[in-house]
Amino acid sequence: MGYTQRIIDELKERYADQPEFIQAADEVLASIAPAVDANPAYEAAGLLERLVEPERVIMFRVPWIDDAGRVQVNRGYRIEFNSAIGPYKGGLRLHPSVNLSILKFLGFEQVFKNSLTTLPIGGGKGGADFDPKGKSDREVMAFCQSFMTELCRHIGPDTDVPAGDIGTGAREIGYLFGQYKRIRNEFTGVLTGKGLTWGGSLARTEATGYGLIYFVEELLRERGESLAGKRVNISGSGNVAIYAAEKATELGAVVQTMSDSTGWIFEADGIDLAAVHEIKEVRRGRLSEYADAHPSCEYHEGRGVWGVACDIALPCATQNELLLEDAQALAASGCAIVGEGANMPTTREATDFLIEQGIAFCPGKASNAGGVAVSALEMSQNSERLSWTFEEVDAKLKDIMVGIYHAAADAAAAYGHEGNLVVGANIAGFKKVAEAMMAQGVV
Repeated sequence: MGYTQRIIDELKERYADQPEFIQAADEVLASIAPAVDANPAYEAAGLLERLVEPERVIMFRVPWIDDAGRVQVNRGYRIEFNSAIGPYKGGLRLHPSVNLSILKFLGFEQVFKNSLTTLPIGGGKGGADFDPKGKSDREVMAFCQSFMTELCRHIGPDTDVPAGDIGTGAREIGYLFGQYKRIRNEFTGVLTGKGLTWGGSLARTEATGYGLIYFVEELLRERGESLAGKRVNISGSGNVAIYAAEKATELGAVVQTMSDSTGWIFEADGIDLAAVHEIKEVRRGRLSEYADAHPSCEYHEGRGVWGVACDIALPCATQNELLLEDAQALAASGCAIVGEGANMPTTREATDFLIEQGIAFCPGKASNAGGVAVSALEMSQNSERLSWTFEEVDAKLKDIMVGIYHAAADAAAAYGHEGNLVVGANIAGFKKVAEAMMAQGVV
């Protein structure tokens, strides 16, 4: 039995109750096997055994008082996964689905995603099973202040720098930062995604969505094509989906679909993104409202985005949303590219099928790395007490995403998997982390 397979088997036995983490670890370890086998020193140093275990797992209760005066208690987490190449970096997810398995999967993926950016940041993730939807601003503030009161012991600008994620937007980051500053009596770049008047970076809001399109654009450029005229299906209607749609439209594509947790919309001539932004980002409403105001739109309840014929599919909602039957429908309709805007939105079976069919598959740890890349650029601006222009940050973002595409493509070719960006991204991200871990000894 090979070294990587032994570690996979041990993980499946030890963490049988953590399916999302096992899915992520299995996919990465299986694909980096050629690089691991080429260096026997990794096994002698127990590298993989250390790589798959977080350096630190922090769990804590988060008590807060709601508007009715009742005490509520949530469970908070911070997974500090790997700091070999820099301080832990990764978002805070606030959603009822948050548990240890999901955060370990996200933290593990973050290690390689952050490595691919070439910036000096390690991997981490955190959050709580708190749902900000339907809560008043005062309730969200009460939760965030309680959450940060515990978390502030474990983070810092040179230790661990959290960011936003699902459920954690500008409002939540503001409350978290305010409490950190209050307790620690210091104004530092300890969180990213901050407001522009107090240390935030221009282009951070757009970064993940724009970065996804820059990655896909470079793939197309290598084929002698462009986004102009391409039909694009997007799932989700949050930050990543909206700004991916914006940049794709700007580059000449026709964005046909978007979705939320209750349904999805189809506009053959392209979606009115200003209307979606107003509904989802300003009013925090439902996409059904879009259909009410746009007679040309088809609105469907449930799921079904991937049943519409397209050239490019961009899953930007949540993990494991694109299933095998969806991949089969995309292949049958002639879809040529699937680019992940969310974290692991495509199941393993669907991913394998798409690759087998010759569809270019852009894995999230590479294609959605734009958000964390600009978060790291925000950290740099904070350290220097500078603020760069939107154009400066956007240009750096595009350079990073183009570099990630070529790093993944080159690594895939070097190990005999030309065109397989999953293998390429995993190997390219792994090698940088592995070299740092080997150099730093058994820690």
